[in-house]
Amino acid sequence: MRLALVTALLLSLGTQRSALAQAPTSPDVSRLVAGLEGDTPMLRDLEQLTDVIGGRATGSPANLRAVEWAMARFQEAGVSAKREPFRMPTRWLERAASATVQGGSGAGAVRFTPRVAAMPFSKGTSAAGVSAPLVDAGIGDSAAFARLGAAARDAFVLVEQGELKDVDGLFKEYADAAAIEQRAYAAGVKGVVYMGSRPNDLLYRHNVAIGDKNTRPMLVMERDGAARALRLIRAGTPLTLTAVLDLDDGGAYDSYNVIGEIRGSTKPDEIVLLGAHLDSWDLGGGALDNGANVAMLIDVARQMTRLGIHPQRTIRFALWNGEEQGMVGSMGYAASHAAELDRHAMAAAFDIGCGKINGFFTGGRPELAARMPAVLSPVAGLGPFTQIDAPIVGTDNFDFMLHGVANLVANQEPASYGPNYHARSDEYDRCDPQQLRLNAAVSAAVALGFANAPDRLPRQTRADVEALMARTDLAEQMKTFDVWDGWAAGTRGRRQ
Repeated sequence: MRLALVTALLLSLGTQRSALAQAPTSPDVSRLVAGLEGDTPMLRDLEQLTDVIGGRATGSPANLRAVEWAMARFQEAGVSAKREPFRMPTRWLERAASATVQGGSGAGAVRFTPRVAAMPFSKGTSAAGVSAPLVDAGIGDSAAFARLGAAARDAFVLVEQGELKDVDGLFKEYADAAAIEQRAYAAGVKGVVYMGSRPNDLLYRHNVAIGDKNTRPMLVMERDGAARALRLIRAGTPLTLTAVLDLDDGGAYDSYNVIGEIRGSTKPDEIVLLGAHLDSWDLGGGALDNGANVAMLIDVARQMTRLGIHPQRTIRFALWNGEEQGMVGSMGYAASHAAELDRHAMAAAFDIGCGKINGFFTGGRPELAARMPAVLSPVAGLGPFTQIDAPIVGTDNFDFMLHGVANLVANQEPASYGPNYHARSDEYDRCDPQQLRLNAAVSAAVALGFANAPDRLPRQTRADVEALMARTDLAEQMKTFDVWDGWAAGTRGRRQ
């Protein structure tokens, strides 16, 4: 099947070349795009990262293997690279999770064992588990908790969720969970259990909204098992849930970003940064989130080196760790490279799977959005491209935005991203190899467009970032993703 996919890819790229040829281009961009369209090692890299190494939760042995793998890929390509350490505040890994639901008596007795996944930053249990009543919390809104009243205290509340269809639904799920968990904590619950939002009983991981400040067991239960439990409760059968969560939730430790670099020819102290996160959650192979974009950026660096392309500014290719646990790796980079941030011309994040890049989020900086048509003109045939001039939280552009550095996030068509996000199904064959190569061409144009531009945008001040928060929903997004407190305390982002 993969041979057939590669054959179809090469045939399709032949039709795309004619579209690219109609757009104005520079010789370097043209050569680089042509190189990326060939039979490069990119797909083989992705297969090895996802099928051989697999899920790569930060702090796991697989994640350390991925760091060594990424270093080797850069070095084999002739790209200068190094591991850069940063401090993770806490370790969280699931060893095993199970649940038993039981209730009723006599002929009406019921007992079953639905599959569950611990939510990152859930608290673990003893080997015997934690048992508590399982109660119906509806959709987790204020009315549902008011209806439950005292019954929610010291109980597991089961929250019903609709089936996830797309990326918009995913962001709604995150926002809803933050509010649901606040209500649950206020009600004194023993823990929260979410009905899985994915079809076919797929399990997945979402962070607990308040991160490592959480003090309760938190679970996702397979969709059909949760539906069965809700039917029983609503038919009048009282149920008890016993959850057994074996977790590694130790203290702080060191992790590593991998930074590849192609040094600039005339402005080597000025930096264009392109990043994708190397870590993933561990249920699937982490192809869409975010192995595909890791393999893509490695290939862009590889082809630039192979073709002898020398950008004016230095281009850094950052493979981040700790992204899934609060964008910790990119925060660590911003701290350790603080003296260089004035010279960062742009920082871009690629983190929405393999779907077609149809434009960029430009962070609420109209002057940055205005530059994008010229930057993307060499690959205009792969458009149209539309810029969304709004800040976005949830990936590794974030700390650069807080530090006032011009930042981009590739906006990608969702394709199969939403339903497979953080799920067991996030595997190699969910990625469209044809589109991944075309996205590589777009990212290459962005890299060289900013590296060779005659000037660069100035870094913003803290007051500028505060003004951005005042006119957009940036502060609300930060609170939803539990990254507000560091900014408010002055420990994250620019201080002046």
